[in-house]
Amino acid sequence: MTNRDEAAAVRPLTRAWVSRQLEAGERIVGTEALHGGITAEVRRLSIGTRDGGTRDLVLRAFVDPLYVERAEDWLNREARALTLLAGTAVPAPVLVAVDPTAAHCDYPSLLMTHLPGRTVLDDAGLETRVPLLARQLVAIHALRPTERPQAYQALTTADTVVVPEGADVTAWAAAIDVIREPAPSDEERFLHRDFHPGNVLFDVPPSRPDDARITGVVDWAAASWGPADLDVAHCSTNLALLHGPAWAQRFAEAYEEAGGVLAAAASERLYWRVRDALAFSEDLQSAARAWREAGRTELTTRAVEERLDTYVTTLMGAPDRGGAEGP
Repeated sequence: MTNRDEAAAVRPLTRAWVSRQLEAGERIVGTEALHGGITAEVRRLSIGTRDGGTRDLVLRAFVDPLYVERAEDWLNREARALTLLAGTAVPAPVLVAVDPTAAHCDYPSLLMTHLPGRTVLDDAGLETRVPLLARQLVAIHALRPTERPQAYQALTTADTVVVPEGADVTAWAAAIDVIREPAPSDEERFLHRDFHPGNVLFDVPPSRPDDARITGVVDWAAASWGPADLDVAHCSTNLALLHGPAWAQRFAEAYEEAGGVLAAAASERLYWRVRDALAFSEDLQSAARAWREAGRTELTTRAVEERLDTYVTTLMGAPDRGGAEGP
């Protein structure tokens, strides 16, 4: 597909709206679909500048009817988060414009700057990347905004959990019982709320993988105020499904080694890890598809179901009910 054809893939009203956000003499000269997201269509836009060069922007558009009804909330929340993050040490995109109700675009949309780097979901190099992820999350949690984002949401209930076929029903029943209890009351802080390897960009020198560094954190549509354990649990579940349960525990350890503070009681840490793991059961197909599009072709829905069962069983079978041993 040529750049011209790709540019045409930006829908007419949205294209006109983007063009109004550009500097005089600039225009869209190409687009590229960015894979890995679940709820939104994401494209990199190449912008031709007046001096003959190019710069990149990123367009997020909610086109799936399943998610459009929540797009206004998500886009407003992301716009507020990006505004808050401007000028901080957290490497986040800069907000350019937002149209949360599709008043001007074909679909609810947000335009922001493009960050360098790429997502890395491979097993190789995890020993280096996990501590980097942990330190980055500690830095996010250290932010103290003057205006707090809205309170976190954890929508999964004991009645909405989907037990995978062939799963350890005893372990899953015990896990479901865990989330029947009231949520622990822990100190709350600024959360990304969807922090995981797919939303973190890395620069990994091919000849020096140990020199990997984080260049950006993206997708702030769920930014919230809540317990740090919730963010840690979410990244832990992703690592467990991508790389195995041991990496979930290693991430929690790395978070504390970096200065992060988790709930003091093992039962409270378990609550958040179990709640996040069970939340994945409700839409594993979407997560598996996003990972396959990002290059992990072996992660079929069935393979991810089996990994989730292993993780839940590991959580419920650990001696202190707090997680598996590290790698």
